[in-house]
Amino acid sequence: MTQTQDVDTAVGVCFVVKIDDTSLGAFTSCDGMTAEVIMEAREEGGNNAYLWQLPTRLKYGNIKLSRPLGANTSKLAAWVSSMATGYERKTGVIQAMRADGTVVAEWSFIDMVPVRWSGPSFNTDSPKVLTETLEIAHHGFQTKG
Repeated sequence: MTQTQDVDTAVGVCFVVKIDDTSLGAFTSCDGMTAEVIMEAREEGGNNAYLWQLPTRLKYGNIKLSRPLGANTSKLAAWVSSMATGYERKTGVIQAMRADGTVVAEWSFIDMVPVRWSGPSFNTDSPKVLTETLEIAHHGFQTKG
């Protein structure tokens, strides 16, 4: 039986994002890291029992990252605003890290492009933490271990 110290779980995780070795800092939530195999149904003449289900391509979801505003907000804003003057696709890495800095999991992304940034909502009637959200499109990922 495995002892508690041998279990490698991701409790209290933050997500560190790097674009071409430039760190955009840590995020508190990461959503949308999905890969889906698109299937195509084909009918075969004389076969009424089933349809052939054939895999055609992979479809990747956009990644949404959120965090409170902080010192790295300016790096994020510079990356998003660079889209106005032309843009080259970048490679990127998202690392899931524990509070002690140990990397739990790491994904390398191909051709990352920022597609949406949402800044904080200001409301003096409701004191909340000011947050920002970044949405990234990509052409696939690989796990690093």
